[in-house]
Amino acid sequence: MTDASAQVIDIHAHVLHPAVYARTINKNVISGFGARIMEERPTPDSPRWSLFSKMIIPEAQIADMDARGVSHAVIATSTVSQSTFFADGALAAELDRQANEGIADWVRAHPDRFTGTFTLPLQSIDRALAELDHAASIGLKIANLPASVNGKYLGAAYFEPLWTEIERRSLIAIIHPDGIKDPAFQDFSLWNAIGQGIEETRVMASLIYEGVLERHTELTIIMAHAGGFLPTYIARLDRNATVHPASMKNLSRKPSEYLRRFYYDTVTYDPLVIEILRRRVGADRIMFGSDYPFGETDPLAFIDACGFDAATKCAIMHDNAAALINSTQKNKDGARP
Repeated sequence: MTDASAQVIDIHAHVLHPAVYARTINKNVISGFGARIMEERPTPDSPRWSLFSKMIIPEAQIADMDARGVSHAVIATSTVSQSTFFADGALAAELDRQANEGIADWVRAHPDRFTGTFTLPLQSIDRALAELDHAASIGLKIANLPASVNGKYLGAAYFEPLWTEIERRSLIAIIHPDGIKDPAFQDFSLWNAIGQGIEETRVMASLIYEGVLERHTELTIIMAHAGGFLPTYIARLDRNATVHPASMKNLSRKPSEYLRRFYYDTVTYDPLVIEILRRRVGADRIMFGSDYPFGETDPLAFIDACGFDAATKCAIMHDNAAALINSTQKNKDGARP
């Protein structure tokens, strides 16, 4: 990784922990919360093995990275199948600890190929902060957060201690919904087709309107799936600044002016969406993501289809993510973790 122009950093790749997956898969959105019972422990003769193996065997993921031309990946639990949202605080803490230790093992074994993230038992803020402390102590500096917990979106006052600690430690947050809980979205796989975008839109609106970005000016937040629908629908929020002035009670600027407080990945499957996003927030806020192993077979070809000039392409595929990852290598005091 000496020639930056030849490097590609994937900000959106998934892993699983086999033992945690077995205890969570049939309680999560991908199985219809257990309505469609799925194998708890897929084996090599299972039809799901081709996907499952890529998320539990680091060498399998590395082989695909090499084949695709990806130099480095930020790996995060696939929470649509391995979220602990259903558990009480104690069980969630146990399962999240196990999953985080597994991700740390991947990073220790392949530090040049992976940067790890961690999940938290957010149904108990005290336990979540304890796990955040542990995750940071084992070298994980990026929080993998859902959009909401128990009906509370991340801008709610309940999460204020979490944002305070993430900012204090100069950590990064990646927001990737663990699935919309409304059972109506199970029809036609709408939980995936539009549910994730709805959740991303709602959590961004929550963070903006509840004043989290006003209070915590140093937060670094990455939105999965290019931030859902909000970046292309933001004018309606700006209209409310005058039509519904009460919506501005926590804000000092129009809602659209907070869009650059977020970073965005490219997992949209539509170059037009990425072009609109580039015009709205700038290429310096966009980073390549593949949604591995669920996304496109050739996600780099998608970036080529966006028609970026060489400098913009390099920024999106490497430089922007590299700057963020490098920023986590030192803590607030500048000491090595």
